[in-house]
Amino acid sequence: MQLTIRSLAKHYYRLSEPLSNTSVLAQAAARLYVAWVFFASGLTKLRDWDTTLFLFEYEYSVPLLPFELAAYMATAGEILLPVLLVLGLASRFAAAGLLVVNIVAVISLQDVPTAALYLHYIWSLLLLQIIIWGGGQLALDRWSRRVL
Repeated sequence: MQLTIRSLAKHYYRLSEPLSNTSVLAQAAARLYVAWVFFASGLTKLRDWDTTLFLFEYEYSVPLLPFELAAYMATAGEILLPVLLVLGLASRFAAAGLLVVNIVAVISLQDVPTAALYLHYIWSLLLLQIIIWGGGQLALDRWSRRVL
């Protein structure tokens, strides 16, 4: 019995070893995907600024902030922070900022459709992954740490 378990474990590790090397790509993919989602949202806000201000004044209920300030902050965050994520520069900071934007977006919308809410959960999990483990080996953070 013990020999069989060892044999199975040996085969398992031999077969799963190549997957260990894909974590580098998975981390980069998570950064790029989340960056794309938020950057596209920021571009949408910029394209029609009057509508953005209208939505922040009448549709979104951002707590504690005047609607214009909230619109500027959200748009700036959605444009600048994704660029940092793509570069992998200050990855944890960028991910934390986008997590705040994501949480405020969910809180400020009164009726979030279930499917959209699940997307916000997925984005939050990906951002938390970046906050916890960093940008990964394909991030400028890794290079800058060695240089600085």
